[in-house]
Amino acid sequence: MKRDSRLSGVLHVLLHMAETNVPMTSEALASMMKTNPVVIRRVLAGLREHELVCSAKGHGGGWQICRELETITLHDIYLALDKPTLLAMGNRTDAPGCLVEAAVNNALNNAFQEAETLLLTRFQHETLAQLSQDFHQRMQARGFSGTHEHAIFPQE
Repeated sequence: MKRDSRLSGVLHVLLHMAETNVPMTSEALASMMKTNPVVIRRVLAGLREHELVCSAKGHGGGWQICRELETITLHDIYLALDKPTLLAMGNRTDAPGCLVEAAVNNALNNAFQEAETLLLTRFQHETLAQLSQDFHQRMQARGFSGTHEHAIFPQE
């Protein structure tokens, strides 16, 4: 089963955007993410509907984060992505009348629900500002003092 990495990808894009004070084009973001600009536009349009990013057309236009990083939580972004599935595991449903299957599914459902609740609670307390701070600490620990591009795309 393929994992849904949209949340991770969007966070990656947003942190790139946070490092610049100018609008970034879909093409530039797509190049960083090694994807198609249409994919970037589609995802960012959803974030725009939730007022997390803004866009401007024309020369000098592009995408920008339109709120302070401290006010944007991972939960906000999760909601803007239409609540993607959090856990890849699920229950067997081949024998709905089987009491063993019912007992197993009940136990797993309870565990899955507890795990999702814990994860969503954590998302409510983690902000883009915290992720940005972590990035900057990692950059400093590696001795990067220039622009973030050198830390993101180190010279080989």
